[in-house]
Amino acid sequence: MALGQSISRVESKSKVTGQTDYVMNMTVPGMLHVKILRSTVPHGIIKSIDKSDAEEIPGVVKVVTGEDLKDFDINYYYGPAFRDQPVLAMDKVRYVGDPVAAVIAESVEIAAEAVNYIDVEYEEMEPVFDVLDSMKEDAPIVHDKVRPAGSFADLKSLLPQSGSNVCLHYKLRHGDIDKGFEEADHIFEDTFTTPAAVHLPMEQHVAIAQIDSEERMNLWTANQSPSFVRSEVAHVLKYPENKVRVKVPYLGGGFGTKLYVKIEALTAVLALIVKQPVKLALTMEEVFLTLTKHATVFTMKTGVTNDGKIVARKCNVVWDTGSYADIGPRITQKSGFTAAGPYDIPNVHIDSYCVYTNNAPAGAFRGFGVPQLVWAYESQMDIIASKMGWDPLEFRKAQVLTEGKEHATGQIIHSVGLDKVLDKLDTSLEWKDYHTNRTNGSVTQEGRKIRAKGMAIGLKAVLTPSISGAIVTMFADGSVSVYSSTVDMGQGSDTILGQIAAEELGLPREKVRVVHPDTDVTPYDTITAASRSTFYMGNAIQKAAEDVKNQLFEFASEHFQVNSDALTLQDEQVYVIDDPAKSITIKDIIKGIYKMPAGSIIGKYVFESHYESPDPETGQSKDIAIFWFPGGTGVEIEVDIDTGKIDIVNMVSVGDVGKAINPFNVHQQLYGAAVMQIGQALFEECKYDHGQMINSSMSDYKVPSFKDLPDHSDTIIVEEPHPEGPFGAKGVGETASFGVQPAIANALYNALGVRIKDMPFTPERVLRAIKESEKEQESSLVGSTVEIKGEK
Repeated sequence: MALGQSISRVESKSKVTGQTDYVMNMTVPGMLHVKILRSTVPHGIIKSIDKSDAEEIPGVVKVVTGEDLKDFDINYYYGPAFRDQPVLAMDKVRYVGDPVAAVIAESVEIAAEAVNYIDVEYEEMEPVFDVLDSMKEDAPIVHDKVRPAGSFADLKSLLPQSGSNVCLHYKLRHGDIDKGFEEADHIFEDTFTTPAAVHLPMEQHVAIAQIDSEERMNLWTANQSPSFVRSEVAHVLKYPENKVRVKVPYLGGGFGTKLYVKIEALTAVLALIVKQPVKLALTMEEVFLTLTKHATVFTMKTGVTNDGKIVARKCNVVWDTGSYADIGPRITQKSGFTAAGPYDIPNVHIDSYCVYTNNAPAGAFRGFGVPQLVWAYESQMDIIASKMGWDPLEFRKAQVLTEGKEHATGQIIHSVGLDKVLDKLDTSLEWKDYHTNRTNGSVTQEGRKIRAKGMAIGLKAVLTPSISGAIVTMFADGSVSVYSSTVDMGQGSDTILGQIAAEELGLPREKVRVVHPDTDVTPYDTITAASRSTFYMGNAIQKAAEDVKNQLFEFASEHFQVNSDALTLQDEQVYVIDDPAKSITIKDIIKGIYKMPAGSIIGKYVFESHYESPDPETGQSKDIAIFWFPGGTGVEIEVDIDTGKIDIVNMVSVGDVGKAINPFNVHQQLYGAAVMQIGQALFEECKYDHGQMINSSMSDYKVPSFKDLPDHSDTIIVEEPHPEGPFGAKGVGETASFGVQPAIANALYNALGVRIKDMPFTPERVLRAIKESEKEQESSLVGSTVEIKGEK
């Protein structure tokens, strides 16, 4: 049986031997190359562009500007939430890095050289970089007009605010927040911030566009959403969708930066202009400027009673979406409604704002905004527990959402193993003993280094509504091809989805092949992101395979003169359940159907989630997500008092995945997501100087290396099967990303009594917090780390 087996990834051999196809390595006959001239000012009017010197360079085919695009009958703007991003800057630039002109040349080197010969004159406008300043009435307006895209059902009701940089305001109202605070014995208020950060997949953004003999646009692209690319490029070119073909081989990582349209619209337009194939491959420095993780400012006010219950929570979350909205409005809503945490709180008030600035665009990042929120609410959980003298684990257990309880959105929670996640953290961290010893004054210290533990949990809702279609074809020899637009970007989806089909059809995994996305062949899929593929595409494939199985059973039931429900399929044969001696091979069934050893059986299915759009004023919905998935992190850290450096001694990542289709792959995903967040916690941040990102290179931007990894790591699978998931499975790609930052912050507080509310926890920031705490203690301001803003 294929299900639940830790089989090797199907692409393992081709990857380690260097035979895997990536768009970065592809060439097309007659292919030209593109380089981009980017804005050097954060906000300004383009007065003039002189491209004459660049066009005279031998090998340069054409230089294209936004003004040139006005000669073509195309739509200039694109975007998944709002169509606010131009193919090339149209009259105005909005951030340092905005594409202004494109050089098309015979080689990459010539194109790169020619970019330096384009002269642009700007009339600089006042920029706005601080997201809170950008919300003010007198702030410079980044976009005079915003065009809702209407591409997705859940975004159609989300309308921008005209005359403001607030491009979306999501509201959630649950219970009576004023009454809740009146009932509270203690009120805590804190503000937490996170910086922008970058995804840094090993393969940069790259696309090839070619017009074929039928005047069809063909795109090969490193992108996580081929179906969306087809529809949005068709919109830009004013083509019917059947004139755009998008193919995606393996991706060298994505993490959200390759979602929706990034460089595909520009590449397609340039190919249309020169009538030759063109390739645009970004440098790593350009990747930094293409998309970031949202920087946030999160103010949280929480009311608790003396008996340890949270009775009210008010959240104000501001998301810096940068110069273009990208998918920021969806993050503002989808993650915004989880801002109060995975807790049963009777009175919740959430305001979540998506705000334009003149920083680089922000969009989807592994976790889809939830890690920024968990960082805040799980830090405050420990703040409250510390002040009140409670065990932070028991404080969480007292109000964690369990089966049948109501989430702040109004949805009843099912198949969410939050209590089991907490139990696993308790056991794996030996928390009870640790907390008892710490309460009694015990400190683990060696020289100037102190050890301590911390934990955090989080909850995310899967992208809903969403659609995945699949086709399963069984050939005459019993082998199978699965046609799916899910993109394998390193998460092992080809292996997992093949296992689901193999399980349903009673085949060994090696007899199933998953066909990579090709929009001429593979059906529509919303995106490959948001931990949705195993659930959505898995369901579509399971049902499509079931369609094939039913066709096999239809022939076999007549052959054996029994009802279909009396049959079973395994080991490439159909058996009569009560008389296993009666069997027929798949090959013989197909031969019997077609009267020859040829032909195929085709099954298909489109899986679409149920969904109730939230009320625009209250955010309430009885069916806002088809499933929820929790994760938890526990850490033991060692902090050097003299340098402020934090080392992670032990890290435990726990995730409820419903059912582990491939346990080893699940462990890999849990570990990978957690390690990625170590960088976000300890040192990753985009640094700006008047809109210019000053660390946009791998030499200046620090990411985790082997020496930064925990001395010991453990990943723990919790299985709380979902009744609608394929064999009970949910998602896992983001599960371990939620709690790393607050777990480290909480451990740091337990070690030194310093509470840091701004990420990342660099040695400089930690050391500064230590020094400030020492000064406050010297001034007899005992308890300076208590985070109570008001108390009844």
